[in-house]
Amino acid sequence: MKFGGLGIQHTQMKNDALLAKQAWKLITKPQGFTQSILLAKDGTEQNFLQVQARKAYTWTWKSILCGVAACRGLGMKGFPHWAFSLLKEGDCYISFAAKEIDVAEWKGDILAVGVTEKDMSKDENYKFQNSILKKLDGLLGGMLAEASSEEDFTGKAGKSMVLRLPSCGSKRVGLIGLGKTASSPASFQRLGEAVAAAAKTAQANSVAIVLASSEGLSNESKLSTASAIASGTVLGIYEDSRYKSEPRKPKLNSVDIIGLGTGPELEKKLKYAENVSSAIIFGRELVNSPANVLTPAALAAEASNIASLYSDVLSANILSAEQCKELKMGSYLGVAAASANPPHFIHLCYKPSSGPIKTKLALVGKGLTFDSGGYNIKTGAGCSIDIMKTDMGGSAAVLGAAKALGQIKPPGVEVHFIVASCENMISGTGMRPGDIITASNGKTIEVNNTDAEGRLTLADALVYACKQGVDKIVDLATLTGACIVALGPSIAGVFTPSDDLAKEVFEASEVSGEKFWRMPLEESYWESMKSGVADMVNTGGRQGGAITAALFLKQFVDEKVQWMHIDLAGPVWNDKKRVATGFGIATLVEWVLKNSS
Repeated sequence: MKFGGLGIQHTQMKNDALLAKQAWKLITKPQGFTQSILLAKDGTEQNFLQVQARKAYTWTWKSILCGVAACRGLGMKGFPHWAFSLLKEGDCYISFAAKEIDVAEWKGDILAVGVTEKDMSKDENYKFQNSILKKLDGLLGGMLAEASSEEDFTGKAGKSMVLRLPSCGSKRVGLIGLGKTASSPASFQRLGEAVAAAAKTAQANSVAIVLASSEGLSNESKLSTASAIASGTVLGIYEDSRYKSEPRKPKLNSVDIIGLGTGPELEKKLKYAENVSSAIIFGRELVNSPANVLTPAALAAEASNIASLYSDVLSANILSAEQCKELKMGSYLGVAAASANPPHFIHLCYKPSSGPIKTKLALVGKGLTFDSGGYNIKTGAGCSIDIMKTDMGGSAAVLGAAKALGQIKPPGVEVHFIVASCENMISGTGMRPGDIITASNGKTIEVNNTDAEGRLTLADALVYACKQGVDKIVDLATLTGACIVALGPSIAGVFTPSDDLAKEVFEASEVSGEKFWRMPLEESYWESMKSGVADMVNTGGRQGGAITAALFLKQFVDEKVQWMHIDLAGPVWNDKKRVATGFGIATLVEWVLKNSS
């Protein structure tokens, strides 16, 4: 099983070949592609299509290229000769293998050992007590124990030590700190990320990963641990270099996971890790893409591509501005009014190919491909206008989940993926402070701040979601700076009146390793959202801004539907690395699976 960019090369070559042929037909017939995916046909969207047809690193092309190799392996014809060379040059993948072998027998570039602080303890002769470390140290003549003492490496989380020791079977031996204990998926995902970092530094082609202490793990824990390690390695090795003149190409192509079992159950877990990691990378690339590339039309095209590739379970319905007007989406269209790029309302629907539907869910994502703030333009320090391409992070999470679920195909659950995509710009046709707009449920909104636009688009998206007859809705949005102030850059705020729904999502997050914190829905704060001339204003005072934003969204959800709002303004972006994180996708996929039969 192999990972690669936004397209993944599987051992199941026949499935890839069929998907690739389907995608190739779309690309080689631009007119049909435009009619089925892009409803409007202005120059901007046609230019986008031409750009997509030239790029070898977009999701569609990557999928095609991976499928090309599969098609050639099966002797199928009808693909261009240059595609295979692009696959070799631009597509990197990692082959994972689960093995039960003696670590001393493994040969390759880096043997990485995950160690806790307890594993690093030594006896009175400064010798390791842990059996695996003792064996490796014996092979190295005591050099591993000596080096760890000299480097003061004690197994603390986030610390690592890599030694080049040619006398061992592997070229390097690495000790990766796991802290006092390691039991959560997040800790093992960080282990994979640390191994990926070491592999990049050493330009390694092959690595093996083993835990110094795995004896106490149950079979189920071993499966989830191997999956988390694989995910962390893939996400750690990946770099989005699509827009760089000299992209870096990681050399790592082989990872052996030792000591955590073998067999079909583990293979199934690694396959799941593959699907979710691919979706996270897809989400990262959406958020990383600049607004001059990822327009609302481009986002709609990516959504439709997903539905086309997994058409056995996914369908797409992209609504134009005129269609949204017929549905009286005045709140959403008010935000979109100033932009030269028309809005695209995205609705994907997942339905299993067979069996009864027991639960209907909706995932709603904020899809502002750029947010200038409108007439309340973003100015001054901390306004972050330079990274407002990230204001569609909620939609990236939703579409990433759609991609993963299209591959996993869970039974018994219907899922609607909804994004009201547009830009918030400034022009003579734009929404002004003081304007009154009407949402599709008939409620009126006095716009007292054009920079509180995300909730206006979500209002109509939530009304639309409720009309699909769903039982539960989770919306995700980079909605407020107030949530970042409250929870910092790595934790998402959760707002819901439903304890049962909160329990479901937090259980899913324990598996994904993503961080969430439940926030109050303080009804008394709604006083600050009242208007003298309309049903409400779109923003209250500065105090409790994340709470009042959630209370605003609540006005557009049917009381019979369980609803949750997730404010991921902080964790959607890694400010230190200046790249997207793909936050939310893994948790959404886990939550849908928990609702699946």
